[in-house]
Amino acid sequence: MSRIGKMPIAIPAGVTVSVAENNTVTVKGPKGELSRTLPARLTIKQEDGKVTVERPNDEKETKSLHGLTRALLNNMVIGVTEGYSKTLEINGVGYRANKQGKTLTLSLGFSHPVVMEDPEGITTEVKDNQIIVSGISKEAVGQYAAVIRDKKRPEPYKGKGIKYIDEVIRRKVGKTGKK
Repeated sequence: MSRIGKMPIAIPAGVTVSVAENNTVTVKGPKGELSRTLPARLTIKQEDGKVTVERPNDEKETKSLHGLTRALLNNMVIGVTEGYSKTLEINGVGYRANKQGKTLTLSLGFSHPVVMEDPEGITTEVKDNQIIVSGISKEAVGQYAAVIRDKKRPEPYKGKGIKYIDEVIRRKVGKTGKK
C-alpha cells in the first residue's frame, strides 16, 4: 500500500471539497477556488472532515497514481487555506526588477528590459533584490517562478543571474594566465 496514498487529508474549517462525476474535484477556501480532474480509476471518498483516496487493484499504474492523486488533493487544500510562494533573488551589478500593476519589468544586462505580465491567479512582489511569486496553485507558482528564473539563469563564475533564495550555485574558478 502506498504510504502517502493511504493517509487521509484533513479538511480545515472554512474549506469545502466536492467530488463530481469523472473525479472532478473542486476545493473552495478562504483564498479562492481550485478545480482539477483526477484519474477516474481511483475512488475519492469524503467522510467526517477527511478525504481518502482508494485504489481498486494493485496494478503498477494504479499504485503510482494512488500517491500522486492524494498529493495533488492535499496541495489543493493547502493552496486554498495558506497559499504558496517562491522567492527569487537577483544578483549582478545593474540587475533590477520593477513592478507596476500586473507588469514585472526586469533589467538583466540585455540591451532591452524584459517585460512580463502576471498570469491569472499569480501575484508578484518586488522587495530590494528579491521577487516573491505567490498564489493558490502550487503548480502555477512553481511554473511562473521557473519562467522568471529562465530569463537569466545564474552563471557559475560570478554568480550573476536570477536564482531561488535557497538555491546554492556551485562556483567555478576562472581562467589563470600562463607565466
